[in-house]
Amino acid sequence: MDLSKNEPQNIEYMLSQITEKLRMVNTSAVRAEAINEELYEELREIHEMVMKKEHFTPNEMQALAEELGRLRK
Repeated sequence: MDLSKNEPQNIEYMLSQITEKLRMVNTSAVRAEAINEELYEELREIHEMVMKKEHFTPNEMQALAEELGRLRK
C-alpha cells in the first residue's frame, strides 16, 4: 500500500492500524471521514511513530488520542 498518496482508503487503513495497536476502545472518535484531509502528512507521521513502537505509556496514549482528535474536521 502506497501511503504517500492522500486517499480515503489510506486514511482508513492508517487509522485502523493505529486504533488496533493502541487498543483504543472508542474508535468512533477517529473515523476516517472525520479526518481533515489537509492534515494527511501529520496522520502519516503519527502512524509511522505508532507502528515503530512496541509499548506505550498511559501518557503517550493520551497524547496520541489528543493528536488524533486535533486532526478532525
